[in-house]
Amino acid sequence: MAPEPPLLTMSGITKSFPGVRALDGVDLDVQAGEVHCLLGQNGAGKSTLIKVLAGAHQPDDGTIGWRGDHVTLRSPIAAMRLGIATIYQELDLVEGLSVAENVHLGHEPTAAGFVVRGKAAKESTAALLRRLGHSEIDPARLVGELSAAQQQIVSMARALSHDVRLIVMDEPSAALDPDEVDNLFRIVGDLTADGVAVVYISHRLEEIRRIGDRVTVLKDGRAVAGGLPAKSTPTREVVALMTGRNVEYVFPDRPVTRPPGEPILQVQGLARAGEFESLDLDLRPGEIVGLAGLVGSGRSEILETIYGARKASQGQVIVDGRVLRPGSVRAAVRAGLGLAPEERKAQALLMLESVTRNVSVSSMSRFSRAGWIDRGAERAAARSATRELSLRPDNPSVPIRTLSGGNQQKA
Repeated sequence: MAPEPPLLTMSGITKSFPGVRALDGVDLDVQAGEVHCLLGQNGAGKSTLIKVLAGAHQPDDGTIGWRGDHVTLRSPIAAMRLGIATIYQELDLVEGLSVAENVHLGHEPTAAGFVVRGKAAKESTAALLRRLGHSEIDPARLVGELSAAQQQIVSMARALSHDVRLIVMDEPSAALDPDEVDNLFRIVGDLTADGVAVVYISHRLEEIRRIGDRVTVLKDGRAVAGGLPAKSTPTREVVALMTGRNVEYVFPDRPVTRPPGEPILQVQGLARAGEFESLDLDLRPGEIVGLAGLVGSGRSEILETIYGARKASQGQVIVDGRVLRPGSVRAAVRAGLGLAPEERKAQALLMLESVTRNVSVSSMSRFSRAGWIDRGAERAAARSATRELSLRPDNPSVPIRTLSGGNQQKA
């Protein structure tokens, strides 16, 4: 008896954008009922590959097979009709609509040719949420009122509202606490037991061992390994494939010593009513301080308050011996503080502008004189910064919206 063909095959997929070849002949095959993990550094091509699979990008070359037949995915709707659903890292939900409206967006329940709003949509949404173990989420509630973890569940419910045979999950655990990750893995296990395939993207290698069946590794737009066993392939081999270097080079030993000198940053008794209380923190030159806590514990609020994006109700922030004015981002920037916020698209990036402008916008005074911008100096500074962080493509003039999520984060 002949073996079943793969559910999905992608062969020789190429895709280029101005200044960069994002995919260079990538092959991927996925079997029904398996968790196939897609690994790679920022800019390796993972986001572009899943957008080709989702019908959001059209490949320049290569073929896609679905259940043994050649297919052309001309749009996300075409992919969804085949049974391919994608849950992006940056969730594409409409915050001003209810949970039920988001779950059924684009395929609303109908009767006699008319869209049915209200009870039918809420009931089917409630059933999906129960299947996902989150019956506490009210289908009538606005998505914008939900936590990041709850929004992730809503996005999964939307995927399951179709007759889905393959789900792509892009960094699904990034906003989840350990209990929620356990629930996510339970859901994935239930799906694969029903024959649904999952393409799972994560930078957390311990998750890959726990949930994955096979691994494909991308580097610089190429698949450098495909079909590796997820549970038995050594971590050092996976890291070497992703980076092109051995583990000792990627993670060199560092002496565990307290950096000398006086603190350059002191946070004393910092508090913000209803969010966090009496925080003390010192940071010395050359030191890395980790701030840990579950989702909703106040980590982001603390950093934004230190930076002046939120105004403290008590306490003070001191940089190089100078007390910063509470609630003043300008004072923080002038003192040399920078912030890479949690929501880069909403809080940090100008999506219609170039990489250069996004890199320079927080220090525009360096490039302006008497109201005029020295664009040459601005471009030179941006190019220096992006090369230091190995941003891809190496072209700061391109619109930042064309970059992958990881490269947007670098910018």
